[in-house]
Amino acid sequence: MANNTSAEYDSVINTCKSLFLKKTRDYGTAWRILRPASITDQIFIKAQRIRTLEEKKVSMVGDDTTGEYIGIVNYCVIAMMQLDSTEETPLELPVDAVETSFDTKVKETKDLMFAKNHDYGEAWRDMRISSLTDLILMKLLRVKQIEDNQGATLVSEGVTANYQDMLNYAVFALIKLSPPTP
Repeated sequence: MANNTSAEYDSVINTCKSLFLKKTRDYGTAWRILRPASITDQIFIKAQRIRTLEEKKVSMVGDDTTGEYIGIVNYCVIAMMQLDSTEETPLELPVDAVETSFDTKVKETKDLMFAKNHDYGEAWRDMRISSLTDLILMKLLRVKQIEDNQGATLVSEGVTANYQDMLNYAVFALIKLSPPTP
């Protein structure tokens, strides 16, 4: 069976976006109050919980890893939107503006994924989900270090590229967790 990475990616993103927009309608853009380091820590909490569940195989609160990966996708989008915000950006944003920004960030990230997929030959398909989790955690530690260095890097990508990679790794995990389509 041939893989259709674009369709699988879009399906996962549609699920993530639907939840994100529902929460935006419920809560507004309360996430706008978060500083970049706080968003990074939220993603870290989700990735660390996934790793704990992968290792212990038992959830004490009944949630599975799918919801956590969805959260990682959405928090990565939030992080990228926040990085583009200025002091003049209002805390409360209209849902349609949030949706447009969400779509823009995801398109940029998907384009990056296809460029990398070209070079790597969809190697992620042969990876274990636990390795994707570990890569997300590694990227988080990199972002934390860049944040601790006030954004200064010598030769490394900036934080946006790391958020894009984490978003893509989470999408890959969600694709792998999804039942195969006939």
